[in-house]
Amino acid sequence: MSVQLNKVAIEPKSFTAYEKAVLDSGCVLSELDKTVGALIWTEYGNPQGLADTILANPQLTFVQLPFAGVDAFSEVIQLPVRFACAKGSYREPVAEHALALALSLSRIIPERVISKTWGRKFADSLYEAKVVIVGGGGITEELVKLLTPFRAEITVVRNQDIPFVGVGNTVGLDSLDEVLGTADYVFVACSLTDKTKGLFDLARFKRFKPTAYFINIARGPIVVTDDLVEALNSGLIAGAGVDVTSPEPLPDGHPLWEAKNIIITPHSADTNAQVIRLFSERIRENLAAYQGLGQWSGLVDPELGY
Repeated sequence: MSVQLNKVAIEPKSFTAYEKAVLDSGCVLSELDKTVGALIWTEYGNPQGLADTILANPQLTFVQLPFAGVDAFSEVIQLPVRFACAKGSYREPVAEHALALALSLSRIIPERVISKTWGRKFADSLYEAKVVIVGGGGITEELVKLLTPFRAEITVVRNQDIPFVGVGNTVGLDSLDEVLGTADYVFVACSLTDKTKGLFDLARFKRFKPTAYFINIARGPIVVTDDLVEALNSGLIAGAGVDVTSPEPLPDGHPLWEAKNIIITPHSADTNAQVIRLFSERIRENLAAYQGLGQWSGLVDPELGY
């Protein structure tokens, strides 16, 4: 049996939300057999299942992964298949969430929503603030757009020391320590890789200004959680907003829940409804490219790990 370019399988088979995207691309849905060359994988928590599926189907040439981060698939993406992920797909809602966390912290909203007394007057502002964004992908691109009306002075820290469109200052990851001390706000929007795991530890938090805010909408293990707790409780930083944690879900009673000036949201920057809508578009785009009818989006570089 020869591979048919327009035949695509979705695994696990029980997930049907993306069937229309496959059909809209001009492909046809199929059971996974030796005539199918493309696979839409929808289960983030089962990388071994994907590896087994690829090894059992050596005719596969393209696999679409479900989320922006591919850290769970770090070994799988070394297999000789073209992989794409959803990086950039969820940029708008995630950047919006990051901005909401920053604004809430700087206006002490966590304090005010539980207060039963008039209390203190306090506010910081994003206008003309110095902002450091770690990561150079689609979320950063969108966040830069959102911050532009604030006239913020933005520095992007990225794996590759190359200019970032719309930003006056771009530095490599090895220069992170040099720019942290200048920041009023630090946003984490990078991929989780060997280079970024544990990137923000106590030594890094000691480089912050005590008036600076820390926002993580990337991956929990980029931050050493116990060190974040200490940084908050000891006043090394003014506050933190995190949509991701390590461990995740964050257990009830964990010290981070009780840390000073913390906002924790349950990995909700992009909801299921948003993910299904936006990932469906990524599937349609890449299956068109698979048939030679368009440009690829979100291709994974196995050496970089994202």
